[in-house]
Amino acid sequence: MRFFAARTARFGALAALALSVSACGVNSIPTKEEAVKAKWGDVENQYQRRADLIPNLVATVKGYAAQEKDVLEGVTKARASASQVTVDASKLSDPDQIAKFEAAQAQVGSALSRLLVTVEKYPDLKSNENFLQLQSQLEGTENRIAVARRDYNASVQDYNTEIRTFPSMVAAKVIYGSKPIASFKATTVNADTAPKVAF
Repeated sequence: MRFFAARTARFGALAALALSVSACGVNSIPTKEEAVKAKWGDVENQYQRRADLIPNLVATVKGYAAQEKDVLEGVTKARASASQVTVDASKLSDPDQIAKFEAAQAQVGSALSRLLVTVEKYPDLKSNENFLQLQSQLEGTENRIAVARRDYNASVQDYNTEIRTFPSMVAAKVIYGSKPIASFKATTVNADTAPKVAF
């Protein structure tokens, strides 16, 4: 009888330990961290989509607006520069890495807005079906980037909240050594100035 009582007590203690471990974030912290990494992959995917569309857009515009060579070269250079800046998912807790990535992407966005303003000057270019399709895809990509960044920031907020609240903060500090992950911030590059169309 004592054997069964001791065994039941051990089983109860083991069950209590498993419950306390599951309640302290041992499982939820890595799950949320992986969710952040997946959302970061979505962000990178959308920026890659934009980078892939730009050469097609530039080639189409070049055929119609050879005199705007400097604007087109600016877009191409910004794309090349942005493609060089990447952030490894393991370094998402470094705000400087995220800031460098965002600054490079902001240069692409700025160059694209100058290109689209230039296009407004050429009515025949606007009527070109290929250009309109690429412009539409680019606009859709910009929207997808915004959604991916929003989803990433929501995932970061969820993860950062998890590692800073009790009881998960115990596992975050003791077991994982977790650090807060950096979120995207609004870019300050030309964010307050609308592009001007001059004829």
